[in-house]
Amino acid sequence: MVDLRAGSPTFKQWHGVELSKDNMRMVYIPEGFAHGFQTLTNNAELIYHHSAFYSPEYEHGLRFDDPVLAINWPLPVGAISPKDQSYPLIANNFKGIEI
Repeated sequence: MVDLRAGSPTFKQWHGVELSKDNMRMVYIPEGFAHGFQTLTNNAELIYHHSAFYSPEYEHGLRFDDPVLAINWPLPVGAISPKDQSYPLIANNFKGIEI
């Protein structure tokens, strides 16, 4: 998860959590944070809920390899959708989102 909240002391910082059937963890990601995931096995299921119904006009994304974020993925990135590859890098003048 990446903090995108304007004025936050952790703005543009990321935090990763490993979720598995063995550790039985789940994670709550509040509004103002981006989320992404990488499966660590060949057989994985992901279920997630949002605070509002899906609306394509509000969908945005971050590049998994954006140097501003410098996310340390657990494995080399192998497969990524064309849509996820097409997101632009974070602009130098990006000040965050207002909640």
